[in-house]
Formats: sequence, C-alpha cells, structure tokens
Amino acid sequence: MIRRLLVANRAEIAERVIRTARARGTETVAVFSDVDAQLPYVAAADAAVRLAGASATDTYLRSDLLVDAALRMGADAVHPGYGFLSERAEFAKACVHAGLTFVGPPAAVIESMGSKIEAKRLMRAAGVPVLEGVTVADGAVTDDVATLADKVGYPLLVKATFGGGGRGMRVVEARGGLADAVAAASREAEAAFGSGEVFLERLVVAPRHVEVQVIGDVHGTVVHLFERECSIQRRHQKLLEESPSPGITSATRDAMCDAAVAAARAIGYVNAGTVEFVVGADEQFFFLEVNTRLQVEHPVTELVTGLDLVELQLQVAEGLALSDEVTAARTRGHAIEARLYAEDPDDEYLPSSGRLERFEIPRSEGVRVDAGYATGTVVGTDYDAMLAKVIAWAPTRLGAARRLAAALRGARLHGVTTNRDLLVGVLADDEFEAGGTDTAFLERHPPHTLCSAARDPDDELYCVVAAIWQRLEDRPRSPQPSGIPVAWRNVGPASQPKTFVLRGTEHVVDISGAHGARRLTLDDRPIEFGRVEVTATTADAVLDGRTVRASIERVGETIYVDGTFGSVALTIVPRLGVPAIEEAPGSLHAPLPGAVRRVAVSPDDVVAEGDTLMILEAMKMEHAIRAPRDGIVSSVLVADGDQVDRGAILAVVTAPELEAT
Repeated sequence: MIRRLLVANRAEIAERVIRTARARGTETVAVFSDVDAQLPYVAAADAAVRLAGASATDTYLRSDLLVDAALRMGADAVHPGYGFLSERAEFAKACVHAGLTFVGPPAAVIESMGSKIEAKRLMRAAGVPVLEGVTVADGAVTDDVATLADKVGYPLLVKATFGGGGRGMRVVEARGGLADAVAAASREAEAAFGSGEVFLERLVVAPRHVEVQVIGDVHGTVVHLFERECSIQRRHQKLLEESPSPGITSATRDAMCDAAVAAARAIGYVNAGTVEFVVGADEQFFFLEVNTRLQVEHPVTELVTGLDLVELQLQVAEGLALSDEVTAARTRGHAIEARLYAEDPDDEYLPSSGRLERFEIPRSEGVRVDAGYATGTVVGTDYDAMLAKVIAWAPTRLGAARRLAAALRGARLHGVTTNRDLLVGVLADDEFEAGGTDTAFLERHPPHTLCSAARDPDDELYCVVAAIWQRLEDRPRSPQPSGIPVAWRNVGPASQPKTFVLRGTEHVVDISGAHGARRLTLDDRPIEFGRVEVTATTADAVLDGRTVRASIERVGETIYVDGTFGSVALTIVPRLGVPAIEEAPGSLHAPLPGAVRRVAVSPDDVVAEGDTLMILEAMKMEHAIRAPRDGIVSSVLVADGDQVDRGAILAVVTAPELEAT
C-alpha cells in the first residue's frame, strides 16, 4: 500500500492529487521551485521540499532531484501529474530503480508512446486508423523533407515528436512557410520537452478533437470511461472540454471507444491514460496520440461518471483490480470545463503576470474549482499560464454551460489580465450552444467579438460608479475639516472630473455639486441618476434608468469594479498627467516579460515589414517580435538569454527616410 506519496508537479494538479491522497489517508510530499514557494499546494501537503531555481529545467524537469527528494522524505511512491516528466520513460525507470512506485504506466509503455511516430506504427498494426507523417530529426528542412512534405500535402501540421499541450506545433499552408515553421516548432519543443524532433502530418481542416479516457489494471483488464470533446482551442491548446461530445453519433462514440480500448490493449496499458482522435466532418476519425498520464481535463469525466480518477490511479499502482463500479461505469448528465488563463485574448493571447490582488471564484451547486493560485500569490513567466479550472455539471449540456458561465462571471480576478470574458463569450454563443464545436471555432468567432459579447453593454457606466466611489474614498484623505465637501471653494461648488482608462480608451466623469452629486456627465454626456448608495467596498446606484450594483476595490492606480453583468479594471489617470519619457522613434517594446531566446538581426541590417527580429519566450511559448515596417535596424539592446520586463525597449527600427536625414 502507498503510505507516503511525493507529487512531482506544481500548482493545480499538485493540489488535486494531494486532495485525493489526504481523503484516503495517504501522506503527501510536495516539491516547489523558488517562485512557487507561496502557492497553496505547498501548504496543503504534509511536507514540502525546495527545488532551488526558477526554470523548469532547473527544477521540475530534474528527475535526479525529484527521486532524491522522495527518498529523503521517506516516500514510497511518486505521482507525476501532467506535463514536465509525466511522460518521460526515464523518470519512470528512475523511480522504479530507486524502489519507488511510479503512479502511471510502465516505462516500456511510456517509451512506446513517447514518440508519436512509433505510436502511429503500433496503432496501425492494431487496426486503429492513423494519419501518415514525416519525421524531421534536427529541425532542418532538407530537399528530401520538402519532397516528402509535398507528398503529405498542404495544409499540413508540424508537431513535436515528444510532448504535447500545443507546444512545438505549427500549421503550414504552403511550402514557402515550411522551413520557418519547422525551425520554430523545433525550438519550442526543445525548450518544453528536451527534444527538438518534430514530424509533419496531414492537417484535417476544422475537425473535432475527441479523446477517450482509458484505464487498465495489472491483471489485464482495460476499459474506457467514455469520451471528452476538446475542440475549442487557441494555438492548439485546449480552452474548453466537455463530456459527452455534442458532435458525434452514438455509433461513432462506440467505434471510437472500442478503438481506444484496442489501442490500450495493444501496448499493454496500465493505469489511467487517454487515446486522442481527430474527427472529420463525416465523422471519420484518426488516431492522434496516447497521453500516458492523467489529463488536465479529467474532471469532466469524474463529474459524469462519479469516479475519482486519481483514486483509481493510486489503487492500480497498489496492484488492486478495477472494481465493478469502474468496469460497468455509466455517464450521467453533462460536464464542461473551462481553463482560466492569465492571458489577454484581445492582445493575441499574450500571457499576463503579476500579483493576484484578489482571486475568488464562487462555488455553487454543480460547480467545481480546481485552482493552482490564491489571493496574494504571484503569477510568473516561468510556467504555463493556467490559473484554475472551473468545471460545471448539470443534467443537460445547456444547463452545464449556463452554470459555468455564471461562475466565471461571478469571479473576482484582480491583478492580472485573464481570458474570463472569452470563456463566457464562447459558452453563451449560439453556435456553441448548438454543438458547433470544431477546432476552427475561434477562427470563425474572433476573440474580440466573443469578449465583447460577454461584457455588460453599458459597462462604461462602471466609470461613473468608480468616480462616485472614489469621491467617497478621497474624503478621509482630505485635510479639510469634516463637514466640508472635497474640492470645496468659497466661490461655489467645484467640478470634480475623474478620468479612467477602460480597455485602452479614456473616459471622463464629471461630478458637480457641493453636498453629493447633483450633476453627472460621462464624456460630456449627461447621466440621469436616482438612488446612489456607496460604501467602502460596494456601490448600488440607478444610472440612466438601470440599476448598477458592484463590489469595488482599489489597488494602486487601478480600480476593480465587479458588477452583476461584468467586471472591469479602470486605470486612474492623474489630474496633472505624467511626464512623457523620451525615446528614439521606431523603438520596439517587449509585449510581455520573458526571456530573449534568439536575436535574428544586428545593427545596420535592412528589414522588411513583418520580418522576425527576435524571439521572446514566456510561459513556455514563443512570441515573435516583428518589424512594424520596412527600415534599418539602428540598434539592438538585448542579447540571447536576457530577461526583459514588459515594455522594455528591445531594438530600434528606423524608417529609411529618417535614416537618410
């Protein structure tokens, strides 16, 4: 029996495993990097071990440090979670060699599925439909590789041979873009998985991404626990997952689940895993890969089956046979999971970092929250940008979607930008509600449109609420005697304009009147008002004939307003303004904090609009810094390996006519 379990992971999945272990009476050991020391999972474990360093390469990807930590703390088993070393056969071997139980499939099984090319060969032999592919070992496109790519046909997909999660993946529309796509995917794969090998595969246009949960025990029993659809994706990374799939027939479901079990049996699968398929418009499906680990989206399966997959993993690792409850499992109702990321969908999904001044997601009937962060913790740039998973169950799909959207709307998320509005916009979209959830969904529905649809259409009124609230907040700071209004003058009541920036646009609220607001304007538009009740943390007002209720919090120069139908972050503009900082024309700024992975230009280089000047890496994703226009690189201010803050000047590209003068 497993008595003490080391969880070789971080954040949300570490806390998830610890929760089940605690419920069954198993002691737990957490590991944490220097930047994760304050995350909730560290305190949730019975003991914790520091891994010195910040990057994954120095910490969570060091199997020697993890095994040593397990042995020093007296653990007898290791749970790898997902990501990091969860699909590394070498890690599983190292655990077993040290006398530790590895909570996952045998190393040989991981090894056979670790290479997606080898996995396809095995699946083809087992009679599972597969797409053909071409391996590119070193990230270089030779003439032979280009010729084979032509045979595969365009558009095609470049994918990392080892690893997953959308990293090391690029779409190529034509031969001219092949070399750059392969090189970028190879670099990203090397950084995330330790191998830059990629392969080319025919791209099925606008398919559904459907996966089947499987589990096997050491006694030879392998069963499926039905399917999950994961088609709502951005940059090949999943945003929403659900079970059952709304877009396949029962016949396709049965055939796919049977194929998944056949695939698992063919490789002698033990423990929990997932067989992933791509499904075309005609419901013809093809094998993608086997994830030899627990999946991020496993909660939707738990909610529709009533099973605890982590508990099943631990039972299988202890040598127990699958129970009748598992082998005869059935589904009930519908579950949908949303991945809440620290990123800005309105700005090309750029990751966001900083301190979470408030992180509260309401729990209610049918809603589950698996979070990796809490109020006061810091979101850095070293790891994945996922903050939490919010999962809703209901008897019907529409009911689950509405419960999930309500939970997200009710969340108070202060300090970093999140994708909350995008998620709510998807859940409320007519096409989503009708089950139109293929992987091209976000191409048909631009993020800006979805985010706008999720917001309160009158959320500019939140500026008025904030101005009234700020007037109350300013009163204790005023040096005037009590009873005299703020900004009082003996020549009559003073105008009190307040200026805020809401999503890049300035709005001016003018409050006139000596004893309470008697006149309100928003951007020179008169605002009718009735009841106005403001406390230190709330506002309840009738503005332009509608009720506006909100909770309010100020952090520095930002006011967060969480209303009934939306939330906004308002930046306070100082009345006297801020002196502008002079900088050279053509300066290019870092769009986010991160590491400079590659500088592709030098001073005096001539560049064309759109040329890649350098690559930044943040949260294990690459971001290209491109020339905004034709010009000449007059200076490069960073080098490979530099860490930069958001807004830092990276390079200066001077227009040719300016250079000539």
